[in-house]
Amino acid sequence: MNTSLKLKLGLLASVVVLTIFTIVPSFYSSTPDWWKKYMAPEGLRLGLDLQGGMHLVLKVNLEKAQENTLEFAASDLKDTLAEKSISAVRTPSTDPVVAILTLPNTGAVEQVQSLISDDFPDIEANVETKEGAFPRIFLKLKQEKIDFIKNHAVDQSLEIIRNRIDQFGVAEPVIIRQGVDEIVVQLPGVKDPERAMKLLGDTAQLEFKMVGDAAGVDLQSLIAQAKTSGQWQEGEPIAKLNRAMQASLPDNTSIHFEKNIDPTTKKEIVTPLLLENKTLMTGDMVKDAQVRIGGTFNEPYVSLDLTGRGGKVFANLTEKNVGRRMAIVLDGIVRSAPVIRERILGGSAQISGSFTHEEASDLAIVLRVGALPAPVDIIQNMTVGASLGQDSINKGLTSGFFGTILVIGFMLIYYRLAGVIANVAMSLNILFLFSGLAILNATLTMPGIAGIVLSVGMAVDANILIFERMREEYSLGKSVRSSIDSGFGKAFWTIMDSQITTLITALALFLFGTGPIKGFAVTLSLGIIFNLFTSLFCSRLMFDTVNSFSPFKKLSFMQILEKPNLDYMKIKNITFAASGVMVLIGLIAFIQIGRGAANLGVDFSGGSLLQYKAAKEFTMAEVRKTFDNSNLEGIDLQEVENENRLIVKVKKDEKTVANLDDSVGQILSANLGDKGFVLESQSEIGSSVSAVLRNKAILAIALSMFGVIVYLALRFDFSFGLAAAAATFHDVLVVLGICWMMNVEITLLIVTALLTLAGYSLNDTVVIFDRIRENSQKNENATLTAVINESVNQVLGRTIALSLTVLLSLLALYFLGGSVIHDFSFAMLAGVIVGTYSSIFIASPLLTVLRKTQK
Repeated sequence: MNTSLKLKLGLLASVVVLTIFTIVPSFYSSTPDWWKKYMAPEGLRLGLDLQGGMHLVLKVNLEKAQENTLEFAASDLKDTLAEKSISAVRTPSTDPVVAILTLPNTGAVEQVQSLISDDFPDIEANVETKEGAFPRIFLKLKQEKIDFIKNHAVDQSLEIIRNRIDQFGVAEPVIIRQGVDEIVVQLPGVKDPERAMKLLGDTAQLEFKMVGDAAGVDLQSLIAQAKTSGQWQEGEPIAKLNRAMQASLPDNTSIHFEKNIDPTTKKEIVTPLLLENKTLMTGDMVKDAQVRIGGTFNEPYVSLDLTGRGGKVFANLTEKNVGRRMAIVLDGIVRSAPVIRERILGGSAQISGSFTHEEASDLAIVLRVGALPAPVDIIQNMTVGASLGQDSINKGLTSGFFGTILVIGFMLIYYRLAGVIANVAMSLNILFLFSGLAILNATLTMPGIAGIVLSVGMAVDANILIFERMREEYSLGKSVRSSIDSGFGKAFWTIMDSQITTLITALALFLFGTGPIKGFAVTLSLGIIFNLFTSLFCSRLMFDTVNSFSPFKKLSFMQILEKPNLDYMKIKNITFAASGVMVLIGLIAFIQIGRGAANLGVDFSGGSLLQYKAAKEFTMAEVRKTFDNSNLEGIDLQEVENENRLIVKVKKDEKTVANLDDSVGQILSANLGDKGFVLESQSEIGSSVSAVLRNKAILAIALSMFGVIVYLALRFDFSFGLAAAAATFHDVLVVLGICWMMNVEITLLIVTALLTLAGYSLNDTVVIFDRIRENSQKNENATLTAVINESVNQVLGRTIALSLTVLLSLLALYFLGGSVIHDFSFAMLAGVIVGTYSSIFIASPLLTVLRKTQK
């Protein structure tokens, strides 16, 4: 064994050991702290479908949303009148949905009414004029605006909460609308629930106000008097204190509290400040917010980057108020009130206030994402179990293990010693993949597992490509050593092209996708990167190592087909016609799904959420078995841990919604009557896949196909890119049509299956295209039809071998995986068959249509 080989083996051994060190903390909870600190401190996380997590029910205060909107409109109107030299005084109102402005004289009434009519279309104004009294205007929101707030405040809050959770670092959450004003949030494996709940509940209303002149006003004494007289107590709204003190405060000012932490004693210091009521700037003018470290005590603070308009406003107000203090108010509390030393240009500001790093980080998140339109109260907090259920997870693991054994067995039988090398390379690929996920602190869910399935299939495929090339070179009479060298050399660019096109798809899904799509993309991207290392470096290293101890005397592989000579182009019109019909069915299915007229799961259609309390303990296995034997479809079951509670989600269905609680209750009492299930609550829920997520997913898929077309156009020819993209869309639509015709429930798992088969189909197509390009360069005088037939015949053995390995693992999932992943494995099986068919009979023949010449 030469020195170079020894160094390579040492490198591989070191990488494997390091990989194992990074994985251990994810599976062994008692790992020492020093180990966790340096080797993937957070480790691999499991999603809600595999481990459960927090279950929160949030209630959006729609009444407060109306009050906030009216308050902002009234303040804006008051400021606009001041600019027109009309001084209006805000008068206290006993009705929170009515704002009162007192005008100086009756002559201003008509001008004010005209201004409201022209510039404030959402406000309804009623004028009260009495002899001997100043005229008053009663402002309230129009009914159309109130209806708009009720319809949109919850949806707006839902999207803001989703963005906050994404930036908080919780991957794969479940966020759905429930009833009229509630939002259900499920967070997998959150280790700091208090911080998560605070992040979700903070409204983050940011305001910039000037500190008023408090000369001659003893704020501490006024506050003490209010407490003594019972007009206000600590913990009550600050607005109540200001109403009580209004007569004692200068006009257009109010009391606020500034809270700081003493750096020495760590005690909270509360200081009253007198602020002008006029809001100079709001959080709408904040473009970005980041955590920085600095100041006298080297503490975290939040740095703000303002929008273009915000920068101009900020520069203008700082120029006019040099020497005065400006208060930065967050949710009614003064976080800092620095003195303006000079005009501040550059569109930046900062908020300091004795933050911890977590507090500063969370504040930056809510400012960056946006303020909630209304306060959100957490009305329920529970811990739920895995949504797939431990019984289903166990079945999935068992079927996955059995499928892996089948693949390993096939490779050993078909490729003999080379199969051993391929299996070792595949095992290393899985090991490296889990290490990468642990280092990235990724969340593993069912879509992520689908990405692992595809990456393992591609790992096997890369080795099959190399082995089939070795077979071809060996059959030409080359020596074993030369055949091995040529096999790796000639398969190199084929492997690179097939992996890079799939990687482009994965990267587009990661950058523009969300939720399960992003999780799938992360797993697939890591699998592709490590696959290139294991197939091109590790496999070659193992061949060289074996050859150094005991040189290969011959290459002994099985062969399903010996030199096939089929004419695929002869039947292209028939295959085009059949595919055209299937694609048409797929398009109809896509339209029906978009209209909501298909068998949509609760992920897409919404439905009802029922919560049951049991008198005795129960297992999810027996509950799932009960519902599997019933006629009720679209059921999603989840257990509330340690509380004997069961959450049942049922998709929206006109036939069952009317008597849903009776139907579910009868199923439970008939089969599990001894458990004593009692219905606690029932509410309507929206789809967990919002319109925003759907649009992002569609954008991600479109961009990924565009990237593939561009890459193949550069590496091959523009017609190759179009043909590959067309074949990929063909496969997705055909499988979607099959699922629709078979009345398969369309869930997130089915979407994941479609993404997986798109990657598989693309990989298969590029392998054939690479051989077509190679043969075209060898014989430039041959017709394109002849080249395609020759190329497909040459790679047919590889295509069949790959399809068999993938089908073996999927068949194990289909028959042993349980009801939860039954539809997923069915869609994958259909996808592998359709993908193999399209690579041979659709993608390649399309080249003859797209290319202008037949040479």
